[in-house]
Amino acid sequence: MTQPHPAPGDPDDSYEAYRPRSPEFRAAVDALRGLREDLFDDAFAYRPLPRKEPQGRLLRGTKGRRREYAAWSRHITVGVAGALAMFIAWADDPGGGTGMLTGLLALAPVLLTLVRPVGAFWLSLAATTVVAAIGSTYGEWPWLPGSFAAHLIVLTVVAIRTRPRIAAWMWMLTAAYGFVADTFFSWGHYDTDVAPMLVFSAIVLLVVTVRHIRRQAEEEVTAQQTVTAHERSRRTLLEERTTIARELHDVVAHHMSVVAIQAEAAPYRVENPPPELEKAFATIRENAVAALTELRRVLGVVRAEDYEVPDAPQPTLAELDGLLANVRETGLDVEKTVTGAVRELPQGVELSAYRIVQEALSNTLRHAPGASARVEIGYVLGGLGLRVVNAPPPNPSLVKPSPGAGHGITGMRERVGMLNGEMTAEPTPAGGYEVTVFLPVAAASESGT
Repeated sequence: MTQPHPAPGDPDDSYEAYRPRSPEFRAAVDALRGLREDLFDDAFAYRPLPRKEPQGRLLRGTKGRRREYAAWSRHITVGVAGALAMFIAWADDPGGGTGMLTGLLALAPVLLTLVRPVGAFWLSLAATTVVAAIGSTYGEWPWLPGSFAAHLIVLTVVAIRTRPRIAAWMWMLTAAYGFVADTFFSWGHYDTDVAPMLVFSAIVLLVVTVRHIRRQAEEEVTAQQTVTAHERSRRTLLEERTTIARELHDVVAHHMSVVAIQAEAAPYRVENPPPELEKAFATIRENAVAALTELRRVLGVVRAEDYEVPDAPQPTLAELDGLLANVRETGLDVEKTVTGAVRELPQGVELSAYRIVQEALSNTLRHAPGASARVEIGYVLGGLGLRVVNAPPPNPSLVKPSPGAGHGITGMRERVGMLNGEMTAEPTPAGGYEVTVFLPVAAASESGT
């Protein structure tokens, strides 16, 4: 059987059950849901207080028992605070077993904060009720002296270990508990300590909340700085690789153009070449032209909008004397030493070597103004060796090095890594800086195979 549906105008219309709620109603529902999630769901879940990692110079240098005590310092502090609350409860009623029981009821919630923080809050309210029922003090209500100290300690520890919203809920429930106890169960007592409890707990929880917010802000700033530094380093690396790709374009394009021209002219150097040979050279030329077209297309992707293709060819080690002359005009005293048999190297190696020397000298001008520098070039078997070393600045206390972009070392490492070379960049014992590079160069027999 089917249920009859009421008419749209009927007061029992189901539409009324699904009409939009007011913002106040939704706020109240969200607040109750937050209260349930924070203080009722898994209230007695096991959340042990972790050991403290030694921080600071003094704690990092400690060893043995002192380091162990430093790791358990937070647990020891909570234990001492619980013992203080127990002593206050016992001193309020030193005779008989009642004082011992009230002391244990003050100690238990404080110790429970080490493993079950939210559950410790509920235990503290329950212990407060029991102590108020069996205690012999009639001056304060509903918190006797030991319960007063224990509840303040519990609120503080739980607020430190949890979120600020939980601290707000605990304060509101404490206020509600005090209001109910003072309104309906305060007969036979001379005074109430609800107001002092709310004032002191509000001050303590406010301090803890501000501490939480400040620590969270510091963590967010640190995380943002880490991400920013990582992105800056990544952007620097990409910029350097893009610059290298632009510079090597002319070198690679030149070689591909030579291959295409030689493949086109080769059949005319042989009298009556066979068709297979002509077809092979035509295929080589087509592949060379296609590769050159793709190379230009890739360069168009990595080229910035404001990048202009240089009119002059890319520099080589033959132009190094001109670079050193320009550097000397800026005031840098630089010497050049060449060892080994000077020979022509691949254009990529020549260009990378020139740029490495150029960047090393720029770093010297930027970070050690007034210092002298020396450039050593060694043509050795199997490659090219470079060494650029500068002396310390003559007066580092008075001369402030100009800030740089920080791309120099990154760019040099990228160039060296592209050629499968090796590089070291480190300060010298005398206070200067040294850059040493080895760029491997295949022998003529190997390159021709």
